[in-house]
Order: sequence, then structure tokens, then C-alpha cells
Amino acid sequence: MEVPMSLNHSPETQSKLIARVPVVTGRELPEWFQALDNGPSFIRCGERANWLADEHGLSHGYAAAIVHEHERRRRTRMGFV
Repeated sequence: MEVPMSLNHSPETQSKLIARVPVVTGRELPEWFQALDNGPSFIRCGERANWLADEHGLSHGYAAAIVHEHERRRRTRMGFV
């Protein structure tokens, strides 16, 4: 049985995770955002984070942080802030 994971990190934890993504993963955020955009059309963030972790071998913490940041920036671009 899969245990649900939280996609909600504290703002401080989120910032720290996002800052470390390139070092830990070897890829910059725009590359991860492109992978999400080109990946399966999951609606729920949890599904997207699970896919990212499983497909690319990321920890679920980093995958969730990347998905959260991708959604945050997408909402900002669309004016939903």
C-alpha cells in the first residue's frame, strides 16, 4: 500500500530544497519543469510527484518540491497569485 506524501513543505524547507535541486540532481529547475510539461497528464500534484520520483530516481521530497515550485510559477504566470 502506498503511503500518501505531503506536498506541503514549510516555506523555509521548500526554499532550501529548491536551492539544492541542481546540486543533488545534476539538472536545473527548467529541465525538471520541461520533464513535467512533457510527462503524463496527471492532474493531482501527488501523482505528478510520484511519477517524477519513480521515472527519474528522485527522492519524493525533491520531487514534491519540484512539482510545488512548478505549480507556483505556473500560477504566477497565469495571474492566479
